[in-house]
Amino acid sequence: MNQCKPNTSQWISPSHSQPHITVWLLSAPLFPPFYLSATDDGDRPAWDSKIQYVLAQVGFSVGLGNVWRFPYLCHQNGGGAFMLLYVFLLVVVGVPLFFMELAAGQSIRQGSIGVWKHISPKLGGIGYSSCMVCFYVALYYNVIIAWSLFYMGNSFQYPLPWEKCPTNVTSNDTVKECAGSSPTSYFWFRKALNITNSIEESGEFNPIMTGCLLAAWAIVSLAMIKGIKSSAKVMYFSSIFPYVVLFIFLIRGLLLDGALEGITYMFYPKVSNILSLVWRQAATQVFFALGLGYGSVIAYSSYNPVHNNCHRDALMVSCINFMTSVLASLVVFVVLGFRAKNIALRCVAENLSVLNSLASSGSNQHWWPWFNMTDVSSVTLAEYREWYHLYSSMVGPKITDCSLEQEMNKGVEGTGLAFIAFTEVMAFFPASPFWSTLFFLMLLNLGLSTMFGTMQGILTPLMDNFSLLGRHRTLLTVSSCALGFIIGLLFTQRSGNYFVTMFDDYSATLPLVIVVIFETISVAWVYGTDRFLDDIEVMLRWRPPVVYKYLWKYVCLLAMVSLLAASLLRMVFKGPTYTAWNQSTVRCSTSTFYQIT
Repeated sequence: MNQCKPNTSQWISPSHSQPHITVWLLSAPLFPPFYLSATDDGDRPAWDSKIQYVLAQVGFSVGLGNVWRFPYLCHQNGGGAFMLLYVFLLVVVGVPLFFMELAAGQSIRQGSIGVWKHISPKLGGIGYSSCMVCFYVALYYNVIIAWSLFYMGNSFQYPLPWEKCPTNVTSNDTVKECAGSSPTSYFWFRKALNITNSIEESGEFNPIMTGCLLAAWAIVSLAMIKGIKSSAKVMYFSSIFPYVVLFIFLIRGLLLDGALEGITYMFYPKVSNILSLVWRQAATQVFFALGLGYGSVIAYSSYNPVHNNCHRDALMVSCINFMTSVLASLVVFVVLGFRAKNIALRCVAENLSVLNSLASSGSNQHWWPWFNMTDVSSVTLAEYREWYHLYSSMVGPKITDCSLEQEMNKGVEGTGLAFIAFTEVMAFFPASPFWSTLFFLMLLNLGLSTMFGTMQGILTPLMDNFSLLGRHRTLLTVSSCALGFIIGLLFTQRSGNYFVTMFDDYSATLPLVIVVIFETISVAWVYGTDRFLDDIEVMLRWRPPVVYKYLWKYVCLLAMVSLLAASLLRMVFKGPTYTAWNQSTVRCSTSTFYQIT
């Protein structure tokens, strides 16, 4: 524990002379220096090793968004061009803000409430806001973990329950809802969620999902019950295992037909998209990918030794986060490429069947294909499309185009990617239950590692600022998880998925941006960037580049204000909407939350 205690002999930067020190100490500054306030508390928990700390930060920042949101944004917003823009914003906005939170937590060795109260008691609301946002996020994030538990439990059977449509017991026909959509969509919307047609129809509780949610909160509670001493041990598995699975899926995916087309689609730069709203989406992704504003970054860094190189940590975690997003995108695009190729080839087979029917009826047309229509396996997608483009005006409406690009353009986001698109592809794999179990175990670990950080963003500030809570860590942890489960029952109704969408879109985005804006103002303008850099110099024993001063004061602040303004304008003009599943039409449609009565 002694390594976490500030070295009082180095509290004052060696660049100051002794007379200056005396005058400075007597001047009673309005805001005390960050470093001088570091809690000299030998009883404060600490990381057993640097590896534990890095895994915790990486585990928190690398979450489900890296697997399904980043690939979707890359897919929809210019491919390689979006990646270049993302890297630019990561360097000039993401890394400086991440470094700022790491340095603040490590120097003061307090949670988010204590850090901002140290600058001024009036700024304590920033920390409380972070705690509230963490709680909102934890409520719905654990529901996604519950869904992963449900799917993982259903993966231990062959064939997988979403491989084929079920039949009606009375008529022995395929269930209409499944026949009109797909086996994976039917299993997700009807078997897993048993979803209603709109958010207005709440429906009864889903007992299976309620049990899965209880199990998810129990796992979080057990892992957090001893603080970082218990959660850090779990991090060794929950943070590393997803990378093992991603690499396994990448190797398996590269062997699939269509993988090359998927990767080409991913990296092909569509520069024209850069002029649209891509800037806002890239900035939002940078913001959420690093977990800024939650207070979890501050909480984790507060358990570091005072002289830990937090600047190197900021660069390292940011790089790992980005490379994970790229790795996940590669996996997603090779899988989507394989899926698109299969759909396109099925389209070719269906069209050739129609052509064969026409040929068998005695019809003789000069536009008959030059390839063998009876041997579908010998016809390539390129051959069919070449023929179709030559004679599309003559063949009539029954014969359609079969475009791989068109299938790839159908963006799949969020839960649709994980629980519909991926499950559809895994049904084609040999030993499909193995791949399905592996995939959902990966999602489970990605979600849990982020949940640990989110809960730490709630518990650490409360225990630091309320000694009574600090003395009863176990009771606080269990009570918080129990409260989260009780409120989370909202999401286990049949309409619960719509509330997950609502919370995901509106409970965290704007509040977190506002929190980070006030954090930046507090450090850059209230406390002062020069003084902050002085404190960091004492911690690191070297002074960070002066460019951080201007990034914090102007660039980051302007970027956050612009992001807030763009988000508000989008909300005003577009309105809050969600995607609803209609059982009668067997289609998804966009609805507005304003219809709630």
